[in-house]
Amino acid sequence: MPNGVKFNAHYPNISLSDNLYERALAVQKPVTQTLAKGPGQFTKGVAPKYLVKGQGSHVWDVDGNEYIDYNAAIGPVSLGYCYPAVDEAIKAQLQDGISFSLMHPLEVELSELIQAVIPNAEAVKIAKTGADVCSAAVRLARAFTGREKIFCCGYHGWHDWYIGITSRNAGIPEAIQNMTYTFEYNDIESIKAALDEDVAAVILEPFIFEKPHATFLQDLAEACKENGTLLIFDEMWTGFRIALGGAQEYFGVKADLAVYSKACANGMPIALLTGRADVMELFNKEVFSYTTFGGETLSLAACMATIKELRDKQVPAYLAEKGQLLLDGYNQIAAEFGLQAYTKCIGYPCRSMVTFSPEAGNGLELKTLMQQEMIKRGILWAGFHNMCYSHSDADIAYTLEAYRAVMPIMQEAITSKNALQFIKGEVLEAVFRKTSNYNIKPALQKA
Repeated sequence: MPNGVKFNAHYPNISLSDNLYERALAVQKPVTQTLAKGPGQFTKGVAPKYLVKGQGSHVWDVDGNEYIDYNAAIGPVSLGYCYPAVDEAIKAQLQDGISFSLMHPLEVELSELIQAVIPNAEAVKIAKTGADVCSAAVRLARAFTGREKIFCCGYHGWHDWYIGITSRNAGIPEAIQNMTYTFEYNDIESIKAALDEDVAAVILEPFIFEKPHATFLQDLAEACKENGTLLIFDEMWTGFRIALGGAQEYFGVKADLAVYSKACANGMPIALLTGRADVMELFNKEVFSYTTFGGETLSLAACMATIKELRDKQVPAYLAEKGQLLLDGYNQIAAEFGLQAYTKCIGYPCRSMVTFSPEAGNGLELKTLMQQEMIKRGILWAGFHNMCYSHSDADIAYTLEAYRAVMPIMQEAITSKNALQFIKGEVLEAVFRKTSNYNIKPALQKA
């Protein structure tokens, strides 16, 4: 029998997943369409590799094993899998068609809805992926300011302007690599010192898991304004989760431009760029950024239905309430086992993360072990609590019960400094995100 959401006696049978993976190795390079879903982030030998069904907050793999899912399809599932109001909107639009030879009214209606929700949305542009709108925002900022350099903090997609700063920069000309610089979150003084007359934009995730210092975002907005630099918020993760209007609403800070995807359409592919009308005006003539599928109607319908549900059901408040139970509950359990110095849950309630301190041992090994044991207990776990509206009190209670059951194993692994003795599969690979080795350069001294 396949494993379920219970305290299973054995690790799940994943033979069909493994067979599919072997077939994939023969025909796909790479085998995954996004690293966060790939085998490097789920321990080979224990974790499933392919999912075939989702309902609410639960998913099923190809072998029939059931799990509570805290990954939310790496962010897009904000309401839940197969959420009726969204699925009905998609089905209704499907009856009339998907893509057309002219513009569709939903493009206007969605943009009006976005303008009513997002604080800086004087104008709206619709696209397909987060990387697309990040790159469109950067190009727009360069055109508007007449400058070239970009300062960034966070993960902003796979396009040349950003990925050139990472270790996976093969194929990107050096000249492009030399136009983007990174900065450390919350270090406002280093940013102020580095801003010069050639910085077109500062783009950042308003927060990842670390919280902004009291006035960091406000000070950053002011510093950019004084320097004639555009401020871009990458709200892929914060948008529609921390508040309906994203981090701009939550922190009371307006960015010149902001980009969204993930949570706004409950799994359908769409991305949004919002911003100042005078800046966005350049899309009409000077700046080119178009895509055939930008007006694809199933995603437009899903986006409208999702945002209305998020608004009408006050979903961000729900995510905060239920996510806080997990965040606090984990930390309480760690303290019960005397592990509060070694492991903690950090972040905001809508999206938190379990961490291990350097004193606990090898972080990837400990994460692998916890993932292994949570998967055995019917929880698809990758270190995060990406909350959705379908996560129930029962889900949360069971998850905390599973953490309490797993914590003695973690305690022994940490105490013995030998997590490998408990690991059944392969250790996870490092997450692909630039979070250190900042290369920001100070401004040139002016005569």
